[in-house]
This record gives sequence, C-alpha cells and structure tokens, in this order.
Amino acid sequence: MSTQKHVRQQYGEVEGSESLRIPADKAEQIIDALTTDLASTYVLYHQLKKHHWIVEGAEFRDLHLFLGEAAGDAEEAADVLAERIQALGGVPLSGGANFEEHATVTPEDPDAYDIRSSLENDMEMYGDIIESLREHIQLANNLGDYTTDEELREILQTTEEHAHHIEHYLEDDTLVLESSTH
Repeated sequence: MSTQKHVRQQYGEVEGSESLRIPADKAEQIIDALTTDLASTYVLYHQLKKHHWIVEGAEFRDLHLFLGEAAGDAEEAADVLAERIQALGGVPLSGGANFEEHATVTPEDPDAYDIRSSLENDMEMYGDIIESLREHIQLANNLGDYTTDEELREILQTTEEHAHHIEHYLEDDTLVLESSTH
C-alpha cells in the first residue's frame, strides 16, 4: 500500500477548466448533476449484475445475456460521466457507500427475488434515472455546456432502450405455462 499522502485536489472542490472555457460556478452545477448521475448509474450497475448472476428459469439465457449487456452499458455510461466530471475540473466520486449516499435511486434488498420482481425493481430504477438525465440535459443546455448535453443524451438513449426492453420482458404474454393446482 502506498504511503504517499499528497492530496492534489479535494473531493467536492471544483477547479474549473480553462481549456473548456466553462466558468467554475457553472462547472460546479454541472459536476453536482453528473455526480448524482454517476452514483445512480453505479447503483443500477450493481443491481443489474446481481440479477445477471442469479436469473433462473425458462428465459434464463435471454435474460442473462440482456442483463449482462445492460450492466455493461451502465458501466460504460459511468465511465463517460466520471471522465466528464474530471474534464470540468471536479473529482469523480468512488466507492460503494459513496455511490449509494449520492444516488437518487435505492437498491433493492440483498435478497434474491423472482425474476419478475427483480425486473420490476430494475424498471423503477431506470425510470428514476431517466427523469434525472432529462433534468440534467436541460441544465447542461441552459448553462451552455453542449458537450455534457450531448453525452447525457447518448446515455439517455441507451437507458431508455434498456427500460423499454425490460417493459417487454414484463408483459404477460409468455410461452411458459404457469403451474396449475387443480
């Protein structure tokens, strides 16, 4: 373990970015929004990975692959968000407890649920994240940060796509027969 103790920048301090020509006060507002999105995205990522690991049943293969892909896209979105925070002069948030503290979403309990309940929990989380992304796109646009606006729009598009797929998985039309007790 390193014994180096020199802190280059405290978390929560915004240095701004001369190269991007976004004033520190505007950058701070955007960084706060992106930090929330980063935290929520990582909470979603971990929940999706849990469901990817524990899914069972007749739809196992398709759901396992979908949840793995959705988790991968969430991880990629988190990377984009963290890099933008850094580019704007902030320090990206890290650590599970920090993510949960700063997120606008709450993870489900640590228990294993049936896949329908798991997907319903994912759908709720996706909906909250979609609403937050839309608000933050508007904020970035209003503050003249069109790059953040564009990056958030791309993340929103992928997020909505996954939410829409979950909506399809939750429909009541299935080839799997429910067991009957007569």
